[in-house]
Amino acid sequence: MAEEKEIMVKLQEMFPNGKMSCSEARELAEKLDVALGDMGKLCDQAGIKIFACELGCF
Repeated sequence: MAEEKEIMVKLQEMFPNGKMSCSEARELAEKLDVALGDMGKLCDQAGIKIFACELGCF
């Protein structure tokens, strides 16, 4: 749970405009060893919208 909060804070810091591309989300999920579905949920909770979705993952 604490790790999820840390990731959400990091997402908000990295994407202050509240937007992230699909490719950025996939790369970050791989880097942080987070499942794509979980990354989508974390982005939702952090208020980050994912745009240009290429695979329909988010």
